[in-house]
Amino acid sequence: MRTAIQESRELLQKLPRTRLGFFPTPLQRLDRLSEQLGVNLYIKRDDFTGISLFGGNKVRKLEYLLGQAVADGATHAITYGATQSNHAMETAAACRRLGIQPILYLTAVVPPKPEELRSNLLLDHILGAEIHIVPIEPGETEADAEARSFAMGTARAAELNANDQVCVDIPMGGANALGSVGFAAAMVELQEQCETMGGLRFSRIYHSTGTGGTMAGLHAGRAMLGLETQIVSVSASRKDESSYLDKVHRLCRDALALIGSDAMPDRGAMHLNLTQWQPGYEQPSEASTEAIRLLARTEGLFVDPVYTGKALAGLLADVDSGEIRKGENVLFWHTGGATALFAEPEITGSMF
Repeated sequence: MRTAIQESRELLQKLPRTRLGFFPTPLQRLDRLSEQLGVNLYIKRDDFTGISLFGGNKVRKLEYLLGQAVADGATHAITYGATQSNHAMETAAACRRLGIQPILYLTAVVPPKPEELRSNLLLDHILGAEIHIVPIEPGETEADAEARSFAMGTARAAELNANDQVCVDIPMGGANALGSVGFAAAMVELQEQCETMGGLRFSRIYHSTGTGGTMAGLHAGRAMLGLETQIVSVSASRKDESSYLDKVHRLCRDALALIGSDAMPDRGAMHLNLTQWQPGYEQPSEASTEAIRLLARTEGLFVDPVYTGKALAGLLADVDSGEIRKGENVLFWHTGGATALFAEPEITGSMF
């Protein structure tokens, strides 16, 4: 394993990267919750990535995405998301750290109140990002509004580039091959930590998936390191399973090609859990709310109602059903986003 880790590190060092986060993030056993559930449950604290108090999984991707942008002399960066997007906020913060002007096109899945800005949208304004709110018009789907936001971003980038600026376009969620490299590196980081903890091995890793870049990166790292660990990706929104896994598999292959690895990802090992996304994206569920309460009341830790709460709910459901056997070593990858606990009531639901 140490040879695979070293070889992977050497390949990863060849890509442009700018240091934004605080790594490695902590890996710790949840002693009280483990005792209650009857499994050895660990947590990877990517809510601690930085660059500020409001870190999350996107920082890993942005180290590579903005590393390339800096190498290209970028003056502006455009990205996309919902109005409470973790990715958009983390991109704006990272851009400010690097002297790049952030531009955000945000789809109003939950329409914000201009007189009462909350959570990530409030942080976007404090950061001074150029913000464009894209409403979902009557007769439109969320995907329709997102497509309009992409077209608007493309036009804005063309305008800036025509005026001797250098504007880069970062996809929603940082979900392209280069962004996914960040989570291939994260898997290497995890295995380094496991080696220092006496060769700790996990049978399963649970995490939240949205745009697919984190999932692709984790599987790229799994392939590079030759791991058998099952990665359970709990969806935060409705997905067509076959087309989504095709997309993730493609991102994974492309990320490995960028790294220069000849490892091949196993599409058959990609497990998408679609049991927790209801009633919809940015809509709380009873199971996720209970998962939030349970983690807070046993370990004093917080997950959010949009992503990590639903991923934890998926893990707990698998413990209850016996899918996760007693005594298994299981990892929950906390991808951040607890700012959503302070978002609009439609997102947070009733916590007590």
